[in-house]
Amino acid sequence: MQAILLAAGFGTRLKPYTNLRPKPLFPVLNRPLLHLQLERLFASGFDQIIVNAHHLGEQIKAALAGWPAVRLQDEAEILGTGGSLRQALPNLRPEPVLVANADVYHDVSLKQLYQYHLESGNAVTMALHHQPRFNTVQTEGSRVLHFKGGGGALAFTGLQVVNPEVIARIPQGSFFHIIDLYEELAATGTIGLMRVDGSFWQDMGTPEDYLHLHQALLPLVSQSGQWLIDRSAVIEPEVQLRGWGCVGAGARIGAGAELEDCVVWDGAQIPAQARHHFRILTGNAAIDRADRAASAATALETKL
Repeated sequence: MQAILLAAGFGTRLKPYTNLRPKPLFPVLNRPLLHLQLERLFASGFDQIIVNAHHLGEQIKAALAGWPAVRLQDEAEILGTGGSLRQALPNLRPEPVLVANADVYHDVSLKQLYQYHLESGNAVTMALHHQPRFNTVQTEGSRVLHFKGGGGALAFTGLQVVNPEVIARIPQGSFFHIIDLYEELAATGTIGLMRVDGSFWQDMGTPEDYLHLHQALLPLVSQSGQWLIDRSAVIEPEVQLRGWGCVGAGARIGAGAELEDCVVWDGAQIPAQARHHFRILTGNAAIDRADRAASAATALETKL
């Protein structure tokens, strides 16, 4: 089985954090999300994986250095979801390919989705669920009708299995949004769906989404049910860690600091006596200061 992880996007809604790292390399439970995705793919039986890169592509390339079985597709220009698949086509086997966003955390069964597609006869199979914030896909039975929303619409998880002949229809060498092609295919009844409502799925589109993801996951992995602290992190005396949070590799929390509901990135240095609540702490002083000012302004507006 083969797969493509789409990792080229700018992550605009996560600025300024995505000025430091591409979203697929944001740490989730103290590990890059991209690595977690790759491990799940290999564990599910996928043996050929392509990862595309554009924004901060050198970081994606470096993150793949320890993954010799993964092919990097470096895109000099942003190509969109469709253009990226078209560029990958010469390096794909003549069989369906699983396509996934590298910046979404989920536990959907990838092998089940792939096998369902093989048995369905679909040209494309999309994994859909009910998420009111994102419901735009109109369906009927096992068919996708259109992507214009409406009553009873479902949300696209970003997971799909696509036949190579579909990818071959995408214009080569230019930006292309895959949904434009899917609108045409849906009218012919060749796009099917598999519902994955019982699976965990969390978008990381905003800082709040990213923090809420940790809030949901930490009780599942932390012995204390609250804070996950890397062994190499340094917690100085009289530090108070409240609520939930993560502290990444090589991070240092200064004496007397108070953190509540925070994710501290690897290598971040948190000053002594610092006070932070519901924050991403990167270790970049300018970004962390700006974020703190923005959070304070929001809190003041809410209070007023």
